[in-house]
Amino acid sequence: KMAAMGLFARLMHDAFGGITGDWGQVIALISALSMFLGAIAAIGQTNIKRLMAYSSIAHMGYALMGLAAGTQFGVQALLIYMAIYITMNVGTFAFILSMEKDGAPVTDIRALNLFAKAEPGRALAMLVLLFSLAGVPPLVGFFGKFYVLRAAYDAGLAWLAIAGVIASVIGAFYYLRIVYYMYFGEEGEGLQANRSPVLWLFLMGSAVAMVVGVVNLFGLEGAAAAAAATLVP
Repeated sequence: KMAAMGLFARLMHDAFGGITGDWGQVIALISALSMFLGAIAAIGQTNIKRLMAYSSIAHMGYALMGLAAGTQFGVQALLIYMAIYITMNVGTFAFILSMEKDGAPVTDIRALNLFAKAEPGRALAMLVLLFSLAGVPPLVGFFGKFYVLRAAYDAGLAWLAIAGVIASVIGAFYYLRIVYYMYFGEEGEGLQANRSPVLWLFLMGSAVAMVVGVVNLFGLEGAAAAAAATLVP
């Protein structure tokens, strides 16, 4: 996804760099539609895989906000956002793949009722990832959204930045609903989480990155700036 976004940014700026204002408005519209489609469609989902699929649509909308800006900083923001999003997604899907009951995969979020009582460590890691996906400060996911919102605003796309904030508030609902089930759900038969060390490592590593990654955010910013300079003439 990150490579595809980078190539798309390079193509748009190489081939149509002289008419940034024209295609930027089209990308901005696609960005807004993606954010709201993903956020609204995910609200009624109880299947966690479908929920995260719609969430991905919304997150691609946020990433496109950086491209819509039509600036080098916009592409830098896009790359930062994608790097953070991919890290969050790795941990989230490691958690989803570990959801089992009697050895069979489980996808219904209601099966996570009081999961935190049985698996406090995994539940906490998932909580961190969900809060980061929702853009809750001071987690790294917040800064990813901040960069693309700032890029849009600086490029004169204040309406798109406002749309991004509204879509983010809507999207927070379905992330918080998963947290609610894990910590405050009803008593019932719990999941038997898959204890694969690989899945555990991806989950915990991603969650830790969302917390301590703030310290190294400026390193990521520098790398993204250098990459953006090669993509945007």
